[in-house]
Amino acid sequence: MFAEADWYPGDHPPMPDVVAKGRMPDVRRCSFCHYPNGKGRPENAGIAGLPVAYFIQTLNDFRNGDRKSSEPRKANTNLMITIAKGMTDDEMKQAAEYFGSMKWTPWMKVVETTTVPKTRLQGMFITLPGGEKEPLGQRIIETPVNGDATQLFDSRSSFIVYVPVGSVKKGEELATKGMGKTAQCGVCHGADLKGLGPVPGLAGRSPSYIARQLYDMQQGARHGVWTELMKPVVANLNEDDILNIAAYTASLAP
Repeated sequence: MFAEADWYPGDHPPMPDVVAKGRMPDVRRCSFCHYPNGKGRPENAGIAGLPVAYFIQTLNDFRNGDRKSSEPRKANTNLMITIAKGMTDDEMKQAAEYFGSMKWTPWMKVVETTTVPKTRLQGMFITLPGGEKEPLGQRIIETPVNGDATQLFDSRSSFIVYVPVGSVKKGEELATKGMGKTAQCGVCHGADLKGLGPVPGLAGRSPSYIARQLYDMQQGARHGVWTELMKPVVANLNEDDILNIAAYTASLAP
């Protein structure tokens, strides 16, 4: 958690210490969970390309108790709270500017299907050997293309996202039209959902992460400056709506 490790040093700018090594005892290195390139994994977040102001605000929300998980046992959210409380303002700024300097690029492929490979849950869904399949049902399964490489923190090991047939179109209708249940996402996140000013992009980002955030906002576990604007947006969404929106945003080119 405090030792510099980097598969591909040429893939990113030089890392500041808080990203590369962290600072004992509580500020674990950002690159451990989020990778040196900021791509992250389904159980945490992809943070490359986030606006600097939003990044700093989010860390302060963790620090001030405004951002938690609606599942109190979600260990890495609790860890982020500890890390944010331990970071200095300068360390927050360094991390925000480092990850903000990199563009968010394609990291997953979305496939609509009725069946998926059988998986086991280990922080994320890992495909089991043998090639057996099972019904997808009304779920999203986000799994590494190469499970072994991803578990070894290979920051080039990408993901495949299995979503229910028709979910991308349903999510597009909700995101672009509201359908009487929500607001048009593009009003704040930009017409292409790649972000607008200090508001983060949604296009091509982890559906697991997007779904968690929508749910946490709806359940009142996440607060803060920008979150208050999201409360009426998420208030009337059901679980299928959240799944469909996450499927749609993940399918977009970043």
